[in-house]
Parts: sequence; structure tokens; C-alpha cells
Amino acid sequence: MKSNIIDIDKEKCIGCGLCVKDCPSKCISLENGKATYNSDLCIKCGHCFAICPKSAIDMPQYDTNNLDKYYTMENFDSENLLSAFKSRRTIRQFKTAPIEKEKIRMILEAGRYCQTAKNVQGINFTILDSKKELIESICVKMFRRAISVGKIFSKSLKNYNIDDNFFFKKAPTVIIVSGRGNMNKGLATSYMELMAESLGLGVLVSGFTETCIRLNPRLKRMINLPKGHKIYSVMVIGYPDVKYQRIVPRDHVNFKVL
Repeated sequence: MKSNIIDIDKEKCIGCGLCVKDCPSKCISLENGKATYNSDLCIKCGHCFAICPKSAIDMPQYDTNNLDKYYTMENFDSENLLSAFKSRRTIRQFKTAPIEKEKIRMILEAGRYCQTAKNVQGINFTILDSKKELIESICVKMFRRAISVGKIFSKSLKNYNIDDNFFFKKAPTVIIVSGRGNMNKGLATSYMELMAESLGLGVLVSGFTETCIRLNPRLKRMINLPKGHKIYSVMVIGYPDVKYQRIVPRDHVNFKVL
């Protein structure tokens, strides 16, 4: 038996019509002054759940605990927020101090709550723990071989030093973000980066590691992603061992009005 995507408590429903007006798939309507919905049209976005003033709508397939507080970006000072965005730096120098479990939980929660079409989520987070050192050592060996060959053809590679910590920079935590849709995975990565930085942590998105995993069958087996998933980002996270003094300059914004 197919379970409902949403449940509407007719006793609580006051027929205000806010859910009807805000439903993007137009699956909700008012009948006899009460909200009702067509499950075949529902895209699981949760707008009705969020907007109902009487908590008359439930989404039984999902974890709905502790969702009563609602904040908008207007809760933050926009000038300070823009300055924080401008000040963001990719971190390549980390302290070895471990990250508290509560901070890891908050980073994963930020990724879990990024926007996804039809509330599909479909994003997987793989935390490298016991396999972290082995995975880095395999990547280091791969790159050392590649660089030794590349030096023959490129002078710029002669200054490349691939040490044992080249990929993870001694950071204590590495999280792999994978999924099926690039937009969803990209949003999740951005949410997680912002959360990590708000907790005093630094982030390096390691494209080199993603390349090694993609090219190495052994690494693929070790990571063991869900079927159909592809890696979007490898997030190297830890407490920064570097302090920047000013915002990096950028060229003027390029835009046009059509």
C-alpha cells in the first residue's frame, strides 16, 4: 500500500488556503473549506508543511522533529555576510587537532538541507576514517608517477613536490560528496563549506583526490559509492593553521542586461 506523502489533519485545518496558493505543483485544493491533495501530482517539496499556520500538515516519510523554528537570510546582517563571502579562502595548511563530533553533525545537516528538486535529496556523504591514510598514500603514489613522467614534457612540473600529505594536508577529516545530479551535489558542498567556516574550520575541495578515485579501480572499490553515484567533491576539513589579513582582489563583475 502506497503511504501518503503528506497527511492533512482536517481538525486542525482552518481552510486559509495558504498551502493551495504556495503549492508549485498545484496538487492541493480546498474542498468544503478544508485542504485536500492529489498525491499523483505532489513533488514532495514541503512548502505546504512549512507554510501551514496550524501545523495541520505532516510528512510521515521524513524526519520532522525540531523543525518549528524558521529563519530567513534577513536574520543576518547583509553587509557582514557579504564581507564574509569575500573573505573566504581555500585552506591548504591545517592543524592536526580533531574536529568535534557535534561540528561534523552540523556540517552534514547543512548538506542534508540544501535545496533539491522534488525533495529528492539523493546525496551521499562518505567520511574517510580508518581508510583515510591508505587512500591518501595510493593517491600520492599515483601522482608521483604521473609527475615523474610529466616533468619530461613540462618545466613547470619540476617544482612540484608531492609529499606524503599532498592531498589531505594533515587535516583530520575528509568528506566525499556524491550523488546523481551535479546541481544538488554542488549546492550541498556549498552549504557544507559555509557551515564549516562558520564553525571556525577551513575547507579544501580536492579535485586531485577526485581525479585519483575516478581513475583508480581499487580506490573506487574502497569508497564503495551507492549505485549510480558519482563524486562531486572531496572536502578536506580541519582547523586552519594559517591566518589571512585581507580580502583578495577580484576583477570587475561581468554582467549584461537583456
